[in-house]
Amino acid sequence: MQMKIAIAADHAGFKYKELIKDHLKSNYEIQDFGTLSEDSVDYPDFVHPAASSVENGENVFGILICGSGEGVSITANKHQGIRCALCWEVEIAKLSRQHNNANMISIPARFVSEELAIEMVDAFLNTEFEGARHQDRVNKISC
Repeated sequence: MQMKIAIAADHAGFKYKELIKDHLKSNYEIQDFGTLSEDSVDYPDFVHPAASSVENGENVFGILICGSGEGVSITANKHQGIRCALCWEVEIAKLSRQHNNANMISIPARFVSEELAIEMVDAFLNTEFEGARHQDRVNKISC
C-alpha cells in the first residue's frame, strides 16, 4: 500500500504542483486538492481541505505551493493538528521533520528552482522524526 500524500497550490504554484505530482506518482498515492490551472485563485480554498485531510489522517503528509510559500503555510498552520514548514533549502526540509515532526511542507515557487523543490520534497518525505527531546517540544505547540 502506497503512502497517501495531499498536494495543493494556488495559481503561482500550479506548475510546481504538477511537476511534483509527476515526480511522486510512482511511489505515492497523491490526492490533488487543486488548483487546476494558472488562473488566479484564493489559496485558502485549496489549502484548508488539504490540511484537513492530513489532520484527520486521510493523508500522511501534505505538500503546499504558492508564490512565497507563506500564505499557504499560514493557512495550514491554523489547523491544530498541522505543523507546516516553509522550506527553501533541503536542510530545512530535513530539520522540519527531524526536530518539529512537520506533517506538511510549504514551497515558495517564485524563490526556488524546480529541481530544488523536488529535492526538498524528497528529503521531507524520507526523513524521520527523531522524537526524544523533540517530542516534548512538539507536544507544546498546539494551543
